[in-house]
Formats: sequence, structure tokens, C-alpha cells
Amino acid sequence: MDVQENAGKTEAGGFSWKRLIPLFVLAAGLIAFFALGLDQYLTFEALKENRAWLLEQVEQSALLAALVYMGIYIAVVAFSLPGGAVMTITGGFLFGQWLGTGYVVVAATIGATILFIAAKTALGDLLRAKAGPFLQKMEAGFREDALSYLLVLRLIPLFPFFIVNLVPAFLGVSLRVFVIATFAGIIPGSFVYATVGAGLGSIFDAGGEFSATQG
Repeated sequence: MDVQENAGKTEAGGFSWKRLIPLFVLAAGLIAFFALGLDQYLTFEALKENRAWLLEQVEQSALLAALVYMGIYIAVVAFSLPGGAVMTITGGFLFGQWLGTGYVVVAATIGATILFIAAKTALGDLLRAKAGPFLQKMEAGFREDALSYLLVLRLIPLFPFFIVNLVPAFLGVSLRVFVIATFAGIIPGSFVYATVGAGLGSIFDAGGEFSATQG
């Protein structure tokens, strides 16, 4: 193997530095999210304060608003940022329970798939550590029937959402199985949250406060 072929690799493990690019992107995204104070916008207080402007954007350009919303949702899931419940309820608030559910399911599936792929490749070691003890707890179920077990985990949130995005990657679950189970499994929960969001306007109009733990 010549020098050019060896470029970017260590002598011992044949490790390519290009594999660290997703790690840098993930780290930069997390740092930027908190450094820029973006977390303050993923709250019901922010939604209440900006709801008139947000609804105006949806009315003026529903397609663009939907694409921006889905893009933000994908980033929230892919970077495992806090605010998933707020984003889902916001989807129902802005687009109604049916369209809101559709946008949430598609965006959450894409975001989860991005994280899943990252866990299988460049970020495997880092994200495996993040999964921690959940890995062993879930291993038996995935070994027995990956599709059925993952579907149950999506339907019944026994573990945090980001953990269920990571562990299948470490246990050899195929991309096809992951996408199918994720897409189908999050529909019921997304519909419930989007339905709550669709009725959120009346709570705001009454001067009430809302949190994801209510009801």
C-alpha cells in the first residue's frame, strides 16, 4: 500500500479520519444549540408568545412552513436535542391533527434514521457509550425478533426515544427494519400529541398555561 493509500489512516487500525466528520458535525450542532440559546424556543412559552406570527407564516405559505418545521424536527431528533414533545404538539397546533401527525411521523423517522446510520458507522463507539446499560437490557428482544420488538418499543415508550434510535444499530438491526418499525410505531403517539396541539389554541386564549406533563 503506497503513501497516498495510507493518507488519513493510522498505521495500527487503518482508521480513517473522515469517519470523525459526523462527530464534529454532531458536536458543533449541540454546542451551537445551547450557545445560541435555541433551547428557549423549544418551549410552550415561546410557542404562546409567537403563535400569531407562526400561524401567519403557515397561512401565507403552508408548504414552506411545513418544510421548515420538518427540517427543525429532523435536527431535533438527529441531534437528540430536548424538545421532541414540544415539537410534536406544535405540529398539531400549526397544521392540525392530521397534517401535523403526517409531518411529525415523516420528520421523526428521517431524524431517527440519520442517527441510526451514524451509530452504525462513524459514531459507533461514542454513541454506544451514550446508550449505556440500555444496550444489554434490550439485546435479548432484538435478537429474538427485531421488527416486532422495535415496533413495541415505538408503540410503548419503555425507553427514551433517542436510546431506541441507537441500540438497534449496535445489535445489527437492518436499516429496512428500523425504518418500517419506526414509521409505523410512532404514528399512534404522534397522533395523540398532535391532537393535543390542535386544541392548544383554546388553552392559550383562555390565558392558561400548558406543559407536556399535563393531562
